[in-house]
Amino acid sequence: MTTANAEPAFVPLSVIMPVGNRHASDIGALYTEYKAGLAALETPYEFIVVLDGPRPDVAAALQRLLARGENLIVISLTKRFGEATALMAGFQRASGRVIVTAPAYHQIQGVEIGKLVRALDKADLAIGRRSPRVGSRFEVLRRDVFHKLIATGGQRFNDLGCGARAMKRRVLEEISLYGDQHRFLPVLANRQGFRIVEIDVAQSPLDRYQAGYPIRDYAHRVLDIFTVFFLVRFTKKPLRFFGMVGATTFVIGALLVAYLAIDRLVFLHPLADRPALLLSSLLVVLGMQLFAIGLLGELIIFTHARDIKDYQIDEVVRYPEGAVTGAGADEGAGSPAPRQIETSPSRFA
Repeated sequence: MTTANAEPAFVPLSVIMPVGNRHASDIGALYTEYKAGLAALETPYEFIVVLDGPRPDVAAALQRLLARGENLIVISLTKRFGEATALMAGFQRASGRVIVTAPAYHQIQGVEIGKLVRALDKADLAIGRRSPRVGSRFEVLRRDVFHKLIATGGQRFNDLGCGARAMKRRVLEEISLYGDQHRFLPVLANRQGFRIVEIDVAQSPLDRYQAGYPIRDYAHRVLDIFTVFFLVRFTKKPLRFFGMVGATTFVIGALLVAYLAIDRLVFLHPLADRPALLLSSLLVVLGMQLFAIGLLGELIIFTHARDIKDYQIDEVVRYPEGAVTGAGADEGAGSPAPRQIETSPSRFA
């Protein structure tokens, strides 16, 4: 399977479908469903499939689609890097001003893609929320716990597991994903100041996963949540995290040292065989080290502050060139020239 190295022509819409371990058994039928939903938009688009590692069965199905004339772009990665990396690989090849991510298995009905794209008139990122959502009580409990733990940026999400999303190109230009961070794209985008909206989409009747998840995956998700929590809350304020933890550790160790000193001086109890002395000393040293790490982080951020951009401009209001303003303006001049408002481009502009 080959791909062209020529510079791609620009299109209004790019659809990226990363194919990982979990994918539809009939990838051709899934593509046909997505294609029908995209046709309703009546907008030119490109469809990019990224194979995250060798997938002989999927590659064969895609080859059959290409043979019958389907307009597909297929990118094959040398090994498995994770869905987030696959998405970024597809984005680097995509030329659309609007990016749609489509899961490689049945999550939503294909006709619902149009809802996500149209929602970009008033948002930068539209994420699907499967409604009504079907699942067991355990799945409902698991989802609720996950979304409550991840509610760190002031915005509550309800279905971060849904891979159907539409976004303006600048979202992925500002955010770099790696590992398994594709699940947390809305959280990271919210931190950057992008406008995010959840759209109710119809769940596919084939959205069933009976295999279950190993305990290792749950442990990985907990670590991912901690990573995102730190990135969202303390990326530019590391001293608040390390300083808080370090100061707490130092105070506990210092109080324990003070207690042992009083116990030795007043009550004459020996300290030679008391592990508490070693523990308290270690807590004091650890607290000082954590605080120092926070200070070093602050120094690094301070020296690179000009290169860090964590905000987004909604609109710029200005007067046109040649408008006379200020104290030097003629008193007899008429009303000021009308303002010009620059806003973010529309969906397909």
